[in-house]
Amino acid sequence: MPEPRHIIIGTAGHVDHGKTVLIRALTGVETDRLKEEKQRGISIELGFAPFRLPDGTLAGVVDVPGHERFINTMLAGIGGIDLVLLVVDANEGVMPQTREHLQILRLLQIPRGIIVLTKCDQAEEDLVDLVEEEIRDEVAGSFLEGAPCCRVAAIDGTGIPELVRTIAEEVRRIEPKPADGPLRLPIDRHFSVAGFGTVITGTLLSGRVGTGDQVEVLPRGLQVRVREVQVHGRKVETAAAGQRVALNLAGLDRSMLRRGTVIATPGIFTQTRRLDVRLGLLETAPRPLRFRDPVHLLIGTGRAVGLVALLDRDVLRPGESALVQIHLDRPLVAHRQDRFIIRSYSPVTTIGGGSVIDPRPARHKRFRDEVMQGLKELESGERAFLLQKLQELCCAGLRELETASGLGRDRIEDHLQALAESGLVEELAGQWTAGETFRHWQKLLLNAVRKWHRDQPLQPGMAKATLKGVLPGQLKQKGFDALLNRLLVSGELVQNDEWLAEKGFEIRIDPAMQKQLDRIVELYRSAGPQAKNHREMLGQIGMTLEQAEPLLQLLFNQGILVRLNEENFLHADSYRKALDLLKNHFADEKTLTLAQFRDLFGSARKQVQALLEYWDAKKYTLRQGDERVAWKLPE
Repeated sequence: MPEPRHIIIGTAGHVDHGKTVLIRALTGVETDRLKEEKQRGISIELGFAPFRLPDGTLAGVVDVPGHERFINTMLAGIGGIDLVLLVVDANEGVMPQTREHLQILRLLQIPRGIIVLTKCDQAEEDLVDLVEEEIRDEVAGSFLEGAPCCRVAAIDGTGIPELVRTIAEEVRRIEPKPADGPLRLPIDRHFSVAGFGTVITGTLLSGRVGTGDQVEVLPRGLQVRVREVQVHGRKVETAAAGQRVALNLAGLDRSMLRRGTVIATPGIFTQTRRLDVRLGLLETAPRPLRFRDPVHLLIGTGRAVGLVALLDRDVLRPGESALVQIHLDRPLVAHRQDRFIIRSYSPVTTIGGGSVIDPRPARHKRFRDEVMQGLKELESGERAFLLQKLQELCCAGLRELETASGLGRDRIEDHLQALAESGLVEELAGQWTAGETFRHWQKLLLNAVRKWHRDQPLQPGMAKATLKGVLPGQLKQKGFDALLNRLLVSGELVQNDEWLAEKGFEIRIDPAMQKQLDRIVELYRSAGPQAKNHREMLGQIGMTLEQAEPLLQLLFNQGILVRLNEENFLHADSYRKALDLLKNHFADEKTLTLAQFRDLFGSARKQVQALLEYWDAKKYTLRQGDERVAWKLPE
């Protein structure tokens, strides 16, 4: 069974051109709720109404204020709509707010629209024709060029059936919003209901929300439970992207909310004070933008004052666009590809807008080719964005990529699979990295092992734990194991126990070195239980520790010597004798003291202490005060 379609329809147009009356004629709902709205006859706040289309689709309608003083409120409601009704009074024609609303609609890239001429019963037909022609000229080159135009008289219902049919036809062409992505719901209204607590409303931009869900309140960072979900006044278990919803949130005080707050999937979205964007300045902007000029930025239902950091120029002129970084005076929640509006700081008027490229960027230096190239790559598409983020993060899991991109997990996995097939990304046990990074890491590991062979020619290879240390800490152990396994499968490295070596590597011992090895082996064999610390032992044959250290390590690796600690070795024959003594002792006794074993083994106190501590570390024995008991003796 196909998913039901969820559509949001919005109005736009000059004050008193009949938007609210039109909505009442379409839906039967009076969207002006406030006493002041009814007294003044104009909309001040956003209004909402359900609208049942002929095919049964239940659309949400957002009625926005038309007065220039309430443009911020209009922007809070217009984001997230799928279809706009541009309302123009047939008697007055195009007016200042008609033009500003049209500019905003173009900047926000609203996908589809219908031109609606209202109050046609109060105007001569010739005048209505002229007004339609004027509107056609005004919308030329915009998304409304070629859009249907409907003539109505909302009070007596003339033209309303034709408008409903036209809306239904346009709705069928609209792509649904992504219900599989993370939840994101910008708040446009919040209030308290006696006996229920805090209620918020908004247009669900992506994902789903259901009763009992844990959601995050941003930018507060609080997690709260959804007590109840309503769509158009009806209680539902789940709401999906594209619907107008009301949520009753448990344990949240209304004073903690404001317009601009976002309800989201926990851990996915974060607040930001910096945005990388593509910014376009309207041709009608009164003056150019200069470096660090302040502007009012409006995104979703949020707003902030931002300083525009032009990255590749000193001046952005009307009609131009550029890649810029905007520094905000307050945290906002943004997502890649969100559309936004900028208004001049003073006097306040709409001057431009654009789209978010990166909602969590680093601070950029100006006039850097690598910065501009990176931004262009991020701008080029979702796959390019994910690839760029992987290069920045070194490696990341799906959860981190969800947080960075705001995309749904299924969509991210599809993109990563396509990138992997092209060799642009690699998966390492649930972590993803850019293909270039993956190949660089392979070279790092191979070079580290080669250098180890040069510096430590008598060791069989490099310890696995040591080798992992050459890579960034973000790569988890399982990811490192997967990377290493690729080199083992390809034969570029070989593994023996915990030692990793280049293919074909062999320890080469010349006659002179063999002679030194033989002297050390005979030294420790002869000393037996009386072997002292290595400096004293080596002094007997005239060798320094620096000369003998690689040879001692080789003999230890070969199992000829046993390293008890940093200073003491035993010949393997002596060690096996000591271990047999230990097992025999515990066959008859329950405890063992250092003095007892010193007498059994015939060695000095320091050497016996080193030996017993070695067995404690291997869990052969367990120390209890001055005594030891058997723990996990070997067979």
